Amino acid sequence: MQEINIVLRDIQSIRDFVKEVVALDYDVDLVQGRYIVDAKSIMGIFALDIASPIKVVAATNDATPFFNAIAKYTVK
Repeated sequence: MQEINIVLRDIQSIRDFVKEVVALDYDVDLVQGRYIVDAKSIMGIFALDIASPIKVVAATNDATPFFNAIAKYTVK
């Protein structure tokens, strides 16, 4: 499992993010507070507060290519 924090500021960024996640062959979850949603679900993402940071949890030992692809959404 690898984790990173992101912020998705608008509908287009959500669509682009989901497009990257759907191409993966492993599970990716988004965690915010007590909510956990499948990152491949656009409707699930809209249940989160997109103005706040969201933790991305990738169920793999090497998520580096994926994290590089979504680097523009990364926050420290």
